[in-house]
Amino acid sequence: MGKLQEFEITLKDNKVVYSPGESISGTVKITTAQQIQCKAIKVNCQGYCGVTSKANDTAWTEEEQYSSSTLSVADKGTLKQGETTFPFKFLLPATAPTSYEGPYGRIMYRIRAFIDTPRFAKDYRTEKPFYMLNNIDLNDVPDIHEPNSTSISKNFSYMLVKNGTVVLEAKADLRGYTPGQVIKVSAEIDNTQSGKSTGHVVASLMQKVTYGSKRPTTDLRTIAEVEGAGVKGGKKAEWKEQIIVPPLPQSFLAGCNLIKIKYFIQVSLKYPEMLLTLPIHIGNTAVDPSRQLPPRPRPTPRAAPSSPAPGSPKKPATSRPASTSTPPQPGPKPAPRPRPRSAYVTPSAPPPEPDMLDAGGRQSEEIPTKVHSQQQGGGSEAAVSPNAFSYAPGLSFPQSQRTNSSNANPSAPLFCVSTGATIPFFTEGNAAPVPTTCHLVLPPDYRSSSYPHEAPPSYEDSCSNT
Repeated sequence: MGKLQEFEITLKDNKVVYSPGESISGTVKITTAQQIQCKAIKVNCQGYCGVTSKANDTAWTEEEQYSSSTLSVADKGTLKQGETTFPFKFLLPATAPTSYEGPYGRIMYRIRAFIDTPRFAKDYRTEKPFYMLNNIDLNDVPDIHEPNSTSISKNFSYMLVKNGTVVLEAKADLRGYTPGQVIKVSAEIDNTQSGKSTGHVVASLMQKVTYGSKRPTTDLRTIAEVEGAGVKGGKKAEWKEQIIVPPLPQSFLAGCNLIKIKYFIQVSLKYPEMLLTLPIHIGNTAVDPSRQLPPRPRPTPRAAPSSPAPGSPKKPATSRPASTSTPPQPGPKPAPRPRPRSAYVTPSAPPPEPDMLDAGGRQSEEIPTKVHSQQQGGGSEAAVSPNAFSYAPGLSFPQSQRTNSSNANPSAPLFCVSTGATIPFFTEGNAAPVPTTCHLVLPPDYRSSSYPHEAPPSYEDSCSNT
């Protein structure tokens, strides 16, 4: 580095994760081989958001500034040979959003230091990122304790001349989750009004990120996916599964107007094509069922006037004048004579499909799971660190900063982080973050549904079979 041998920023206690409203402090250490003439030495604390329309591009089309404070730690003079340390301290804004990094945008925070030298001399600069985490209490989300369910029905035709109706109902146990929690999702498929087997049922945890610009960019990802078998014609079945929530960015980037994150559970049938969604939220504090407010009492409907009970005294009827006479009522019309059976034409229909022969049993069955994108080879669930939070690309922790939680579960990573994509990252010691080896996220497994290949029977064949 020539004259400058060392120029680095050190945060107090090696802390890298901060909350809005906290103060951040540290030192700038400069080591020189000989004297350096400088006009000023400055330290800057900056937080901003940038979005683009091209993946992994830093030429931002839209930017949003959250904070930019500059502190002059040394004025014009000579920086002596050897080691010099300058302290600094900044107050972080209380409205700063959580750090985030995605393919089309980032929310970044950093400390930068500058050595401004006289004209024609080389300027020096260095920077150190830190990360903001705004805790989200899911219990403060409106309607978080409401039931999370929805249903859809569809009429479809098969074998050209047959019609059927399928009803799909999906439920989730909660509306909000934290990383490491398990989503209990269930689906009920009513195929009793159809003689054709349905396709596979699929449940997916989806992430939708919208990057605001002149032309907003939407990034839709499948985080995890489970798949169950179909339901035979004339049957009604229920499917229950679980999805582990990996380390993910929060649903709410409060204070950011350029990046919006939403999550939902998507349940679909491949045949007939049916799809419904269950919106959910990802936060830091889990939903507490005991904090649910009691339901409001409904107003009691007014009772309609009831007829007098038998045996009770009746009200005296009002007498009418004797001159008023009731007109005679016409007698009942005679019933029409039935026509002979020869006058009727008995319609014929195609023979029942083999699947419909068992349609007499209407009992509910259980659907087995065929594909589970979060199932490991040994069948055990992947361990997720309780320290998971929503962002930290390039994050590393020195050996002295290991948390006590890792001692309780040695197999769990020390710190789970996510870059806004579907791959969770973690770091250990001073190493750079690397993807985890757990099978939390795999690409979706789409399979083609089977369609009938035999032609339907002709009208003459159906008449001959009756």
